[in-house]
Amino acid sequence: MPDIKYEIVEKIAVLSTTEKGWSKELNLVSWNEREPKYDLRDWNETHDKMGKGVTLTKEEIQKLKDAISKI
Repeated sequence: MPDIKYEIVEKIAVLSTTEKGWSKELNLVSWNEREPKYDLRDWNETHDKMGKGVTLTKEEIQKLKDAISKI
């Protein structure tokens, strides 16, 4: 499996933290030196391990924001 390069460009929010120190975070992340996207996933304390997550474009995050505001 090839190495995945990533850079957390901006930390936006920590939504929760587990007893083991993993945090569910919303960040702006550049994957493989591409344009940064909004990213929601679990990270360990040092941000060198991650769980499965979802990446969203600016347009997708705006639609999600609009949908959440209706809840």
